[in-house]
Amino acid sequence: MYLSELRIWNFRKYGQQETEDGIFPGISLKFNKGLNLLVGENNSGKTAIIDAIKYTILTQSYEYIRIEQEDFNLPVGYDESKRASEIRIECIFRGFNNNEAKHFLEWLGIEDIGGKSQYFLKVFLIAKRKGRNVYYDIKAGPDEEGKLLSGETRNLLRSIYLTPLRDAERELAPRRNSRLSQILDSHESFKDKEEEHYLFEIMKTANKKIKNYFEGLDEHGQALEDLQGEGLLKEINQYLGEFSGIKNKLDSNFSISDLKLKNILEKLRLNLTSTKAGLGSHNLLFIAVELLLLKREDYSGLKLTLVEEIEAHIHTQAQVRLVEFLQTESEKSDIQLILTTHSPELASKISLNNLIVCKDFNAFPMGSSYTELEKGDYLFLERFLDSTKANLFFAEGVILVEGDAENLLIPTIAKIIGKPLARYGVSLVNVGNTAFLRYSRIFKREEQRKGLLNIPVSCITDNDIKPDIYKLVKDDVETKKDKENIKSIAQRRKERKERIEGQYVKLFISPEWTLEYDIALSCLQKELFEAVLYAEKIQNSNRYGLTEEKIQGVGEVIDKQYKKWDELKTSNEEKAFYIYYNLMLEKDISKAITAQCLAGILNELNQEDIKSRILSDKKLDYLVKAIFHVTEEGDNDD
Repeated sequence: MYLSELRIWNFRKYGQQETEDGIFPGISLKFNKGLNLLVGENNSGKTAIIDAIKYTILTQSYEYIRIEQEDFNLPVGYDESKRASEIRIECIFRGFNNNEAKHFLEWLGIEDIGGKSQYFLKVFLIAKRKGRNVYYDIKAGPDEEGKLLSGETRNLLRSIYLTPLRDAERELAPRRNSRLSQILDSHESFKDKEEEHYLFEIMKTANKKIKNYFEGLDEHGQALEDLQGEGLLKEINQYLGEFSGIKNKLDSNFSISDLKLKNILEKLRLNLTSTKAGLGSHNLLFIAVELLLLKREDYSGLKLTLVEEIEAHIHTQAQVRLVEFLQTESEKSDIQLILTTHSPELASKISLNNLIVCKDFNAFPMGSSYTELEKGDYLFLERFLDSTKANLFFAEGVILVEGDAENLLIPTIAKIIGKPLARYGVSLVNVGNTAFLRYSRIFKREEQRKGLLNIPVSCITDNDIKPDIYKLVKDDVETKKDKENIKSIAQRRKERKERIEGQYVKLFISPEWTLEYDIALSCLQKELFEAVLYAEKIQNSNRYGLTEEKIQGVGEVIDKQYKKWDELKTSNEEKAFYIYYNLMLEKDISKAITAQCLAGILNELNQEDIKSRILSDKKLDYLVKAIFHVTEEGDNDD
């Protein structure tokens, strides 16, 4: 059996939905049978989902859990009088085999799935508040009322829970009710061996030797030459005798542990053999120990582990090894894992089908039945969705670009126009090609009635239609005029937009040819010219870089060229073509280095002046609108 579905009404961030048809949960989330990874920005509701589960079915560590006043939903912007008065959380379990089902017969329901009758178990928590007091019950049953679960049955539903920033070293250290002792006590190695286990013999022998020492005897019962131990115990017992009454005289002796299995296990410590092991290594050891509970033989209870911030204290490579192991383990066994993470590295290493994005009081599974992604898209994204791209799952807005130049230049333009991407939580993702359709479908939901993924996405792409001036150098290619005769440029742009756009995804196409060519046509033409010349010198002199002499030479070349253009009355289109085609393309000057140089030049200019120029230039308007779409609420249609 596994946790199939979670429904929440009025718990923390998640309120409830009220329609003409009734009151529905604020969130209804389905889980995979194996691995589930919850991702999202801070305060996106990941912890609320984990807590809702563990509050309802409790944990195997028997930690104290209590519903607080603050757990009742309070809508954003409202005062305390609007706080909800009742919480309802439902955990629905499916996938029972007969051995598991026999423990829950009194509470099971039967449903038809694909023409086949199957068991399901609905466990629900109902909490109510009266003034400052909170009352709640946990029941189960197929109807709305249900009935209380027995203690034995409840124990079969407990989950394993690992807290964020967990103190793994403390959990594995000897102490009363230590987590290590609880895990060992549940393992087959100690089952039904309360007084027969070999550890009893070890402890008896140790206790006897210690007792002998403090009585002045060796292990054979012979008197020791050193009687310090005997003297110490006699002195303690002498004091104790004075403190106690004649009829109830107290006596004492030293031992390691009482001869009870629980006490013996509480004295054990699990250490790494390396003396230099840090927090991360101990965290891995702790997770390995917790997995013992899930691998128990003949255990017919729930095998669910909840882990917050799985990456806690673990370096990147170890994170990858851990999540790859857990993904494989969940696929080949009955173990269910629900994890949270802030790590793009982990988000990039698991299948999209196992990913759940938390955003705006909702949760969005990335499985094939929930998104507009096609089967081929999943295969493509699993090949190319690396950690630098996976940060899109944690963003408040996403800009998708197709090359290094846009990746380097757009953050600078955004900062200049007063929309710094980092401040707005925007991720800039270089997809490296024009695969916008595949990436954009990540954000488009198949079941729109369950809510849209409110992450605005701007796809920035080149028009990629060569200007007519291109005929001056090559006459065997289709230029703007040629393509216009076949199908209008406006129609081509419309068709591209229709293919990509939808929900919160928009496509922004350069007005003419490429990013660099359109910048060369814009108010930034001279700055781009300068950047191209700098990039050429950097590219040809990696060892020494730019010297003052070389910089001065760039200025002289630009002044000379513009003077020549003025004399020849050269058109703006011809100037742009020269900068982009004759310089950048013909000389194979790096677009990335050029963009880096241009960003540096723009940062050195008067920011108010350059801002005004950029915002008023039609050739740069598509970049400005793309930035505004992901940093502002409202409609930003062309």
